[in-house]
Amino acid sequence: MSPIARIFAAGAALVAVATAGVAAAQNYGLAPAYGTVNLTAGFTPDPVNVNVLSGGRIDASTRFNGCRGFIAEAPDVRLNYRAGTSLPLILSVNSSADTTLVVNGPDGQWYCDDDGGNTGMNPSLRFGSPQSGQYDIWIGTYGSATNQQAVLSISELYTH
Repeated sequence: MSPIARIFAAGAALVAVATAGVAAAQNYGLAPAYGTVNLTAGFTPDPVNVNVLSGGRIDASTRFNGCRGFIAEAPDVRLNYRAGTSLPLILSVNSSADTTLVVNGPDGQWYCDDDGGNTGMNPSLRFGSPQSGQYDIWIGTYGSATNQQAVLSISELYTH
Protein backbone atom coordinates (compact mmCIF):
# COMPACT_ATOMS: atom_id res chain seq x y z
CA MET A 1 0.00 0.00 0.00
CA SER A 2 1.38 3.41 -0.90
CA PRO A 3 2.08 5.92 1.88
CA ILE A 4 -0.82 8.11 0.71
CA ALA A 5 -3.20 5.14 0.58
CA ARG A 6 -2.02 4.12 4.07
CA ILE A 7 -2.76 7.63 5.37
CA PHE A 8 -6.29 7.50 3.91
CA ALA A 9 -6.87 3.97 5.27
CA ALA A 10 -5.60 5.00 8.69
CA GLY A 11 -7.75 8.12 8.61
CA ALA A 12 -10.81 6.04 7.79
CA ALA A 13 -9.96 3.66 10.64
CA LEU A 14 -9.62 6.59 13.04
CA VAL A 15 -12.95 8.01 11.91
CA ALA A 16 -14.56 4.62 12.47
CA VAL A 17 -13.05 4.37 15.94
CA ALA A 18 -13.98 7.97 16.81
CA THR A 19 -17.57 7.45 15.68
CA ALA A 20 -17.72 4.39 17.94
CA GLY A 21 -17.01 6.70 20.88
CA VAL A 22 -13.34 5.89 21.34
CA ALA A 23 -10.47 8.22 20.47
CA ALA A 24 -7.26 6.55 19.29
CA ALA A 25 -4.12 8.03 20.83
CA GLN A 26 -1.61 5.67 19.25
CA ASN A 27 0.44 7.56 16.72
CA TYR A 28 2.20 5.48 14.08
CA GLY A 29 3.51 8.75 12.64
CA LEU A 30 5.98 8.86 15.53
CA ALA A 31 9.36 7.16 15.28
CA PRO A 32 9.29 3.69 16.84
CA ALA A 33 11.09 3.53 20.19
CA TYR A 34 13.12 0.41 19.34
CA GLY A 35 13.61 0.81 15.60
CA THR A 36 12.39 -0.39 12.25
CA VAL A 37 12.81 -3.91 10.87
CA ASN A 38 12.64 -4.51 7.10
CA LEU A 39 11.92 -8.11 6.08
CA THR A 40 10.95 -10.06 2.96
CA ALA A 41 9.13 -13.42 3.11
CA GLY A 42 11.57 -16.29 3.58
CA PHE A 43 13.89 -14.15 5.72
CA THR A 44 16.76 -15.67 7.66
CA PRO A 45 17.58 -15.95 10.41
CA ASP A 46 14.11 -16.79 11.63
CA PRO A 47 13.07 -15.55 14.12
CA VAL A 48 14.25 -11.94 14.19
CA ASN A 49 14.24 -10.74 17.81
CA VAL A 50 14.05 -7.17 19.10
CA ASN A 51 14.70 -6.32 22.76
CA VAL A 52 12.18 -3.82 24.13
CA LEU A 53 10.72 -2.47 27.34
CA SER A 54 7.00 -3.21 27.37
CA GLY A 55 4.41 -0.85 28.72
CA GLY A 56 3.45 2.79 28.74
CA ARG A 57 0.95 5.11 30.31
CA ILE A 58 -2.03 4.49 27.97
CA ASP A 59 -4.58 1.82 28.90
CA ALA A 60 -5.21 -0.02 25.61
CA SER A 61 -8.62 -1.24 26.83
CA THR A 62 -9.87 2.36 26.76
CA ARG A 63 -8.64 2.84 23.17
CA PHE A 64 -9.42 -0.40 21.35
CA ASN A 65 -12.23 -2.90 21.85
CA GLY A 66 -10.85 -6.21 23.11
CA CYS A 67 -7.31 -4.94 23.77
CA ARG A 68 -5.47 -5.14 27.09
CA GLY A 69 -2.38 -3.73 28.72
CA PHE A 70 -0.66 -0.40 29.07
CA ILE A 71 1.12 0.89 25.97
CA ALA A 72 3.08 3.94 24.82
CA GLU A 73 1.93 6.59 22.36
CA ALA A 74 4.66 5.81 19.78
CA PRO A 75 5.05 2.29 18.39
CA ASP A 76 7.71 0.14 19.98
CA VAL A 77 8.75 -1.45 16.67
CA ARG A 78 7.87 -0.81 13.03
CA LEU A 79 7.97 -3.78 10.68
CA ASN A 80 8.08 -3.18 6.93
CA TYR A 81 7.23 -6.57 5.48
CA ARG A 82 7.14 -7.85 1.89
CA ALA A 83 4.86 -10.88 1.90
CA GLY A 84 5.33 -14.06 -0.09
CA THR A 85 2.74 -16.59 -1.17
CA SER A 86 2.77 -19.37 1.43
CA LEU A 87 4.19 -18.35 4.81
CA PRO A 88 2.36 -16.77 7.76
CA LEU A 89 3.72 -13.83 9.74
CA ILE A 90 3.89 -14.45 13.49
CA LEU A 91 4.51 -11.70 16.04
CA SER A 92 5.18 -13.00 19.56
CA VAL A 93 6.47 -11.57 22.82
CA ASN A 94 8.57 -13.37 25.40
CA SER A 95 8.86 -11.85 28.87
CA SER A 96 8.77 -12.85 32.51
CA ALA A 97 6.08 -10.15 32.89
CA ASP A 98 2.49 -10.45 31.67
CA THR A 99 2.63 -8.72 28.27
CA THR A 100 0.17 -7.84 25.50
CA LEU A 101 0.34 -6.95 21.79
CA VAL A 102 -1.38 -4.15 19.88
CA VAL A 103 -0.64 -3.98 16.13
CA ASN A 104 -1.79 -1.57 13.44
CA GLY A 105 -1.59 -3.59 10.21
CA PRO A 106 -1.04 -2.46 6.62
CA ASP A 107 -4.83 -2.54 6.14
CA GLY A 108 -5.32 0.12 8.84
CA GLN A 109 -6.97 -2.42 11.17
CA TRP A 110 -6.00 -2.86 14.82
CA TYR A 111 -5.11 -6.35 16.10
CA CYS A 112 -4.65 -7.29 19.76
CA ASP A 113 -3.67 -10.29 21.84
CA ASP A 114 -3.14 -11.20 25.47
CA ASP A 115 -1.77 -14.64 26.43
CA GLY A 116 -2.05 -16.24 22.95
CA GLY A 117 1.61 -17.34 22.87
CA ASN A 118 3.10 -20.72 23.71
CA THR A 119 4.62 -19.80 27.07
CA GLY A 120 3.19 -18.21 30.19
CA MET A 121 1.31 -14.96 29.89
CA ASN A 122 2.84 -13.88 26.58
CA PRO A 123 0.92 -12.71 23.50
CA SER A 124 1.16 -13.82 19.89
CA LEU A 125 -0.57 -12.75 16.69
CA ARG A 126 -0.52 -14.95 13.58
CA PHE A 127 -1.34 -13.44 10.20
CA GLY A 128 -2.11 -16.51 8.05
CA SER A 129 -2.02 -14.61 4.78
CA PRO A 130 -0.04 -11.50 5.70
CA GLN A 131 -0.23 -8.35 3.62
CA SER A 132 2.83 -6.51 2.45
CA GLY A 133 3.30 -3.18 4.15
CA GLN A 134 3.86 -1.46 7.45
CA TYR A 135 3.04 -3.13 10.78
CA ASP A 136 3.29 -0.80 13.79
CA ILE A 137 3.72 -2.81 16.96
CA TRP A 138 3.11 -1.89 20.60
CA ILE A 139 4.10 -4.27 23.41
CA GLY A 140 1.99 -3.64 26.49
CA THR A 141 2.30 -4.58 30.13
CA TYR A 142 -0.85 -6.11 31.55
CA GLY A 143 -2.25 -4.60 34.73
CA SER A 144 0.25 -1.78 35.26
CA ALA A 145 1.96 1.06 33.49
CA THR A 146 5.43 -0.10 34.57
CA ASN A 147 8.01 -0.96 31.93
CA GLN A 148 9.21 -4.56 31.75
CA GLN A 149 11.94 -6.27 29.73
CA ALA A 150 10.58 -8.20 26.78
CA VAL A 151 11.63 -9.64 23.42
CA LEU A 152 9.52 -9.19 20.30
CA SER A 153 9.93 -12.18 18.00
CA ILE A 154 9.13 -11.84 14.29
CA SER A 155 8.83 -15.22 12.58
CA GLU A 156 7.26 -17.14 9.73
CA LEU A 157 7.82 -20.47 11.44
CA TYR A 158 7.49 -20.22 15.24
CA THR A 159 5.20 -18.93 17.97
CA HIS A 160 7.12 -18.13 21.15
